[in-house]
Amino acid sequence: MDLNIFKIGGNIIDNPKRLDAFLNTFCDCREKKILVHGGGKLASELCRQLDIKVVMDKGRRVTDLMTLRVAVMVYAGWINKNLVASLLSRGCRALGLSGADGGCIMAEKRKPEPVDYGFAGDLRGGSVDTLFIQNLLEKGLVPVFSPITCDPAGQLLNTNADTIASALAVAFRSYYTVRLRFVFDRDGICCPGPEKPLPLLSRAQYEKLRAQGTISDGMIPKVENALRALEQGIDEVLIGNTCIQL
Repeated sequence: MDLNIFKIGGNIIDNPKRLDAFLNTFCDCREKKILVHGGGKLASELCRQLDIKVVMDKGRRVTDLMTLRVAVMVYAGWINKNLVASLLSRGCRALGLSGADGGCIMAEKRKPEPVDYGFAGDLRGGSVDTLFIQNLLEKGLVPVFSPITCDPAGQLLNTNADTIASALAVAFRSYYTVRLRFVFDRDGICCPGPEKPLPLLSRAQYEKLRAQGTISDGMIPKVENALRALEQGIDEVLIGNTCIQL
């Protein structure tokens, strides 16, 4: 049995035409599926309006307390519920969740060295409550995860959405044939020169392209999580806008 895990970020969420096309394709997927989403531009825009400094490091948001409050409101609130409502209007039984709901994805606060990311959550083995999520899938529900988690002490944390998608894929690899799909607005990962996407990417190629600066910013956690999932037994990882083709 197949499980498709789709992850979308701001370049899809912030573009109504792309988002509409993606949601239509997502709903056409008749296999079991999970949607994981990032935050888009809204969190950064609200932070600037509230005079909260936006700090990014290697594609990851540095989350102080005020930024965390904005992230929870935007990610687990506005964006998550709008996606759920849009899917429901298409006949998809979507259920909006954060990792804190039911303790289904537990995290731990990232250590402050070498970079202090503030209230950023890291996932470890056993972070995902597969039984909880599996019960939802068996009932025909479609989980829609925001990138908000919490630790055992009840502290809310901002966790990279690519990391959540990868962790879900790894957690369910013994239950399903898992396809992990990172969907964004480009055809894939391209080499310098003609914009032609690579059909395959090895870790050695990734390290070289990262050193050259070809893979940078938000693509770094995306590719790192993709490779980590493959190294842990995921059947297939696809990156790019063409990977939504079913």
